[in-house]
Amino acid sequence: MKHLHTLFVVFMLISVAAKAQNTEKEAPQGFDVVQPNIAHGRIDTITYDSKIVGTKRRALVYTPPGYSKSKKYPVLYLLHGIGGDEKEWLKDGQPQVILDNLYAQKKVQPMIVVLPNGRAMKDDRPVGNVFDSVKVQAFATFEKDLLNDLIPYVEKKYPVRKDRENRAIAGLSMGGGQSLNFGLGNLDKFAWVGGFSSAPNTKKPEALVPNPDEAKKKLKLLWISCGDNDNLITFSKLTHDYLFTNNVPHVYYIEPGGHDFKVWKNGLYMFSQFLFKPVNVAALPQYTVLGSPAATNIRSAKYPQILPDNRVIFRIKAPEAQKVQIDLGKKYDLVKQADGFWEATTDSIGEGFHYYSLLIDGVALADPASETFYGMGRMASGIEIPFRGGDYYALKEVPHGEVRIKRYFSPVTNSWRRYYLYTPANYDVNTSEKYPVLYLLHGGGEDERGWATQGKTDLILDNLIAGKKAKPMLVVMLDGNMGMSGFNENAFRIFENELKQVVIPEVDKSYRTLPDAKNRALAGLSMGGLQTLHAGMRNTQLFNYLGVFSSGWFSNQPALSNPQYEFIQNNTATINNNLKLLWVAMGGKEDIAYNNCKEMLAKFDDMKVKYTYTEYPGGHTWPVWRNNLYNFAPLLLK
Repeated sequence: MKHLHTLFVVFMLISVAAKAQNTEKEAPQGFDVVQPNIAHGRIDTITYDSKIVGTKRRALVYTPPGYSKSKKYPVLYLLHGIGGDEKEWLKDGQPQVILDNLYAQKKVQPMIVVLPNGRAMKDDRPVGNVFDSVKVQAFATFEKDLLNDLIPYVEKKYPVRKDRENRAIAGLSMGGGQSLNFGLGNLDKFAWVGGFSSAPNTKKPEALVPNPDEAKKKLKLLWISCGDNDNLITFSKLTHDYLFTNNVPHVYYIEPGGHDFKVWKNGLYMFSQFLFKPVNVAALPQYTVLGSPAATNIRSAKYPQILPDNRVIFRIKAPEAQKVQIDLGKKYDLVKQADGFWEATTDSIGEGFHYYSLLIDGVALADPASETFYGMGRMASGIEIPFRGGDYYALKEVPHGEVRIKRYFSPVTNSWRRYYLYTPANYDVNTSEKYPVLYLLHGGGEDERGWATQGKTDLILDNLIAGKKAKPMLVVMLDGNMGMSGFNENAFRIFENELKQVVIPEVDKSYRTLPDAKNRALAGLSMGGLQTLHAGMRNTQLFNYLGVFSSGWFSNQPALSNPQYEFIQNNTATINNNLKLLWVAMGGKEDIAYNNCKEMLAKFDDMKVKYTYTEYPGGHTWPVWRNNLYNFAPLLLK
């Protein structure tokens, strides 16, 4: 009997939790239409003394159906936009209608809603130039008016709960920025914060949430929403990206629409149902209608869209096509819509950068909505999947270096060639300073553009150098393609000659380098890792640091591999003596080069070659190689 009672209690707790969390994704039709046969709340005007402004100010107050002074209520402070006042929500948003209907359906907790005038100045009417700097400043001044004058008045006049867990703030546009600024800036006052289409007055994310751990502990709900056609969506996205990276739970809700009340009313409808009840934090990412355009989309392209669980929505217009697929490692069939668009949603995609192709009637093409990258031996589309651990290659407010393109003529290949070169911040300012150099090699099917674009080398180095985790250095990203197919001894020798006879002298002549082995490193991924093994091991008088990413001599090609091992066997003492670091990294067991690498390292052990080995799970992919560079660069040139 006791066992049955326990099961019943557990069942009831699960049922309550399920009911406590809203499962709707969008307001239904009629949510903002007056229903005559239900109970209605009441709208009143209050006047309070504002010591901050030095005058009496007005606000509207909504009390819910069945309001009683014998009960205590939580409070939502609901803010207007830059062109409105305390009546803007009432006139265009009808919050009392939305909330009345929700009460009738038992979808919201009883609450008092205060609609203040967020323009804290003596003449707070929305007249004249509402963008005048004095009037804009009044929106910031309202924070003190709200905290010091309005809230105390409301808590004195109405039967409200006075703790932070029973106080919420939300707003639209300028009011959305205020809500984020004031709510997140006063976590001792507000536990529920919502920004609908937040305007440029929104503080930078680092200032909004300087202590993510504190925000995680104190926030009951942080809601950020916007219409996909709203030109101000970048401010919401910037805040979301920061919160995502720092693992602060929140809703990032994107819906069809612009900067208008259609969006804001839906925001209120959704947000209000979460308030003052238990929140299933794990479910918050599911609350969105649309995904976010990928960072790799061309300007203004809405698709591909990435959903919070990293599934990707593709939408392609091809009205005459018979079959359309997306090849993202796995092929996905798109379904034709009535308007001539084809659409599909993928499985959840792993972190970071991935190549993909659009297949139209069997022909592999680049997606016109995405940026293209040279990879897979041709121009291909690429998509960047958000990654919480990707902060090290994020664009930040730190001193930034430059990526330059240098053309040169190579007598080794008898052709014009080029390399990309990263120079650290202040390279052109500190003209007497000389720098160490890392020569960085791409993989098969790619070229000198790979590390500069797919690899985000400049951002990785910018952030490392700014954090004093790596020495300022030049990074030369050269073309490892020697005009020959396959991996053979002759191709490796030609690359070695190109590097030694042409590229290094050209770089030392054109840039301010420290031209000795202790200030020179060579590293590469996959094919570039083999080139590093070949040229680096044979030229330890030129390089004291070698990095081998996702690579290893082929165990099934002894004609190529055996001469390499023979050279190493005969020169182990020199290699160990000259190299300060031989750093070998793999993308875990899923890396296609994993077995080759393990067999190579076993031979290194037999020959007593000194090396450092590390793994970062992710396979034979750019997310792994970005991480390799991030961890390799700080070890260099010390």
